Amino acid sequence: MRLRSLTLACSLAALTVSSSGTLALAAPHHTHSAQGKTAAPQATQPEPDDMILKIVNGVPLTKRDVDNRGKLFALSTGLPVNPELMARLRPQIVRQLVDERLRTQEILSRHINVPPEQIAAAIAGIEKRNGMPENALRNKLAEDGVSLTTLIDQIRVQIGWVQVLRQELGARGRVSAKEIAQREEALKREDGRTEYNLSEIFVKVEDPRHSEEELAFTNTIIQELRKGAPFPIVAAQFSESQTALDGGSMGWVQEDELDPAVVNMVKQMPVGAGAISNPIMVPGGFVIVTVNAKRVIGHQPGHVASIRQAFLPFDAPLNPAQVTPQQQQTLQKAVHLAQTLSSCDEVAAVNKQYGEKRPTDPGELQLERLNPQMRDLLLSLPLNKLSRPLVSTDGIDMIMVCAKKEKNFADRAPSEIADQLMNERVEQTARQLDSDLHRRAMIVDVHASKHKGV
Repeated sequence: MRLRSLTLACSLAALTVSSSGTLALAAPHHTHSAQGKTAAPQATQPEPDDMILKIVNGVPLTKRDVDNRGKLFALSTGLPVNPELMARLRPQIVRQLVDERLRTQEILSRHINVPPEQIAAAIAGIEKRNGMPENALRNKLAEDGVSLTTLIDQIRVQIGWVQVLRQELGARGRVSAKEIAQREEALKREDGRTEYNLSEIFVKVEDPRHSEEELAFTNTIIQELRKGAPFPIVAAQFSESQTALDGGSMGWVQEDELDPAVVNMVKQMPVGAGAISNPIMVPGGFVIVTVNAKRVIGHQPGHVASIRQAFLPFDAPLNPAQVTPQQQQTLQKAVHLAQTLSSCDEVAAVNKQYGEKRPTDPGELQLERLNPQMRDLLLSLPLNKLSRPLVSTDGIDMIMVCAKKEKNFADRAPSEIADQLMNERVEQTARQLDSDLHRRAMIVDVHASKHKGV
């Protein structure tokens, strides 16, 4: 686990369930008959969905809440919903939902309100990071029978918790120019050493003497990641570090910022291959890491391009054997635009005209990190010249390069250093406040004999 800073970006990279636990996929409600309490039916009768597992400062946590979180995890990662997976996830889900209840109560006690605009921006961030067109996330949830409200509620809690931490920091919530300069000098002394771009999932251990449950859960998560579950989604749902707010991304870190056990692991792991580490024991719990990139501090030359794109959507998925009139007209329009557009502003205007189904400006692109086809296209494309129409099943994309330049990606802007320093303080504050909330809380374990939770 990282010992310093953790990113506070609220562009969640995952589908998460609400703290209220309401979910359209909840199992049908079951009730126990007061008259049929014979031994045989009691053994086979399913537990009712509204069975209370814990009471957190007077607020119940039910079986339905736990089941909903597990189902949403399975749906959002493409895994089958089966009793075995749900059973393995259950103890950790209970612990995390207790944490969410405590955080929600703290947010309410401070009268913190999260504007709808922030929630909408966070959802748009999810779609952008996962390459989804606008409103695709809403449609995916609807297809899976999950109410969008569950996602909205969860985002509200996570953003509200960030505001709680800012309040806790108070005057320490600002980084001075002197502190930035000191960190810049420290980085210069690190010149030539290796640093890593990592993502993490941190699983907290309540009692180090009895960590069997947490280790079993960590191994379950590793198994699902290695089967293909998206790391950002799993991190956003289950990591108990502040990096969960950014899909587990830790950004660039040096070896002295990491626990020695993590350093030993990442040195042995392949870079950028999606490899998932074994469980790593660190102070406070277990951590899972993946190595996104590696570089030498102060030396990472590369090339970047600024582009604009226009996307012309089809009215139906393209079938090459049966092209619709609208699709033919769209292709003709794209060919005409390729011959007439000569500026990035014109491309932006066209994309807006067609509803901005894809972002006009996807941000600065590092060519070395693009797939070979896209990299070759951008390298060969002259400035202010529209690309040939790029046809896909849902429409036609056209790209124009506005600028190209060389860049040393190892250079850190003052704003990046300020973020790192602030995140260090936020992480320390978050852990302390979580600990305080648990210490002051009244948590009643209603079904302790059946459900071992927090």
